[in-house]
Amino acid sequence: MALGKSIRIYLADGGVTGIRHGEIVNWTGQAIACPRTRFPELKEWTEAKRPGIYFLFGQNDESGQDSVYVGEAEVVFDRLCSHISGKDFWTELVAFTSKDDNLTKAHVRYLESRLVSLANSAGRYAIENSASPQLPSLPRADRDAMEEFIGGIQTLLGVLGHRVLEPLVERTPAPSTHEEVSSPQPTIQTESEQPTSLAMTPSQSQTFQLRVSNLIATAVRTDEGLVILANSEAASAVQNSLSVGYRALRERLISSGVLIENGAKLKFVRDQLFRSPSQAAAIVVGYSINGRDNWRTPNGVSFTDFENRLARDAYTNNS
Repeated sequence: MALGKSIRIYLADGGVTGIRHGEIVNWTGQAIACPRTRFPELKEWTEAKRPGIYFLFGQNDESGQDSVYVGEAEVVFDRLCSHISGKDFWTELVAFTSKDDNLTKAHVRYLESRLVSLANSAGRYAIENSASPQLPSLPRADRDAMEEFIGGIQTLLGVLGHRVLEPLVERTPAPSTHEEVSSPQPTIQTESEQPTSLAMTPSQSQTFQLRVSNLIATAVRTDEGLVILANSEAASAVQNSLSVGYRALRERLISSGVLIENGAKLKFVRDQLFRSPSQAAAIVVGYSINGRDNWRTPNGVSFTDFENRLARDAYTNNS
């Protein structure tokens, strides 16, 4: 079980949309989140005038997808000044520096390369970097220290509202009796592997399938919603009952390359998060549908019945 963390967030002007300073207890790093409109105020922050890395968050003009640019600098504030006129897409920045001044140029270059790679792997944001930075060589001790530093960055970014480094589904290597490397597989616990009482916390994953009109889609229940896994199928056409909002979402998924043509159907080329089972189901089948009844476990239990069992079990164990 992962250990808990204590995090401090300082609101510079008492408001949640202004400049925020974040730190994790017993971690040497620190974060500064700043809206673009408040950027001139950063000149008063010595924390931003050190070596570090930064994230610029906004939306891609063409696809409307959340976008991010990852950069590094020996003096973060000076580099950020150039992005006011040089990059238009971003509306918020989050910068990370060290409280003990131990980050060097080599360290921040390593962090930039690794963070771009992690953001690409997570697949949540469109990456605005034109190329992936080359990973510099570091002594083993420094490399391990930077990997630990990345863990703090990942945590604070999530707390500040950006899960750019968080994979939609935790994956573990697939078991294999051969020497070749297998593709990572989602960490999924099927119903047959659950205890009879279904005693499990909401954060644990559960796999579901949707089988409608010769379509097969597989999804995983997570803390954020329902993640449809790559290679799941979707209908190529939509019907009149599909809402305007869902039509627009489906079109965005097609235009951004998440859904591509695959014979007479569409196919998901990567994992995609949906906020509700019905939203996920409607995107797959192309019409209005009750996803809570139609997403089912491998043993045939509907999403509704699955959650009801969890609630009953929690109530019973608390009585």
